[in-house]
Amino acid sequence: MKFRYFLILLLLGASCSTSRKAVEPVTTASSEEYIRQYKDLAVQEMNRTGIPASITLAQGMLESNYGNSTLAREGNNHFGIKCHNTWNGRRIYHDDDRRQECFRKYRDVYESFKDHSEFLTEGQRYAFLFDYDKTEYKKWARGLKRAGYATSPTYATRLIELIERYQLYRFDRQERRFASVEDKSHGPLGNVDNFSISPESHRIRTRNRVDYIVVKAGDTFESLNRELDLLPWELRKYNELSDTAKLHEGQVLYLQPKRNKAERGFDVHLVREGETMHSISQLYGVKLEKLYERNHMEKGDKIKPGDKIWLRKERPRNTGDK
Repeated sequence: MKFRYFLILLLLGASCSTSRKAVEPVTTASSEEYIRQYKDLAVQEMNRTGIPASITLAQGMLESNYGNSTLAREGNNHFGIKCHNTWNGRRIYHDDDRRQECFRKYRDVYESFKDHSEFLTEGQRYAFLFDYDKTEYKKWARGLKRAGYATSPTYATRLIELIERYQLYRFDRQERRFASVEDKSHGPLGNVDNFSISPESHRIRTRNRVDYIVVKAGDTFESLNRELDLLPWELRKYNELSDTAKLHEGQVLYLQPKRNKAERGFDVHLVREGETMHSISQLYGVKLEKLYERNHMEKGDKIKPGDKIWLRKERPRNTGDK
């Protein structure tokens, strides 16, 4: 009797002293099933935003315990994204660093993957990640940890381990169904004579590691969305175009978010007649907001022929150059 009483006390004491964070959720779905089910979605998001498919898959596997976590099962939240101040959607509450923290709740898993992409592309602290190539998964993993995506000191190591254990890096090389040709000309983008556009579909080219097409006569936002399998808002957002903007032949349209700075070798641009900050942004595949910041300018500030626009580094102050 005493032994039984002692055993009960021992078990109760063990259960009370164990941290809930140390207990892994019971796994019902396997890693292979998770990869098979969501690899295409990760590749789709990579082609849409530039985030490596390996990183998306590894984060989803780690954060959702292969889709078996409470957040994944009850809230379709595969990336552990909390509500934050900007979230106006549905919510689910779950114990994390503190009890009953607010997490985002989604209608389906696709919405979770899409929001994960937007969380990274729109978050200022993650902006530097997009200077890395999508095949540089180790830099992405370490960058996510450095930017504070997760508090665990081993977060980057665990992501890299998952990517290499399941060879997730193989998905980082899966391209769109269209041919992609690297454009190194850096001539004025209004001149498309050397682009050799296919009459059947738009050839996807790459500048500053961002995919783009050149508009042909008769193109509309709706026809391009259908052809390129894009969401209705993407082309306008990625190219910083208003809701009333019209397309014109020869115009460059980026299919992914532009970069924060121009690629190496293009440090300063000398403004030519008729150019605007937006046209320079499109010329080099650099976000317009970043060009304004780098050159100490306000949105809407005018430029004139002969002005210098810094493309990679911050414009030196008190130089007399614009």
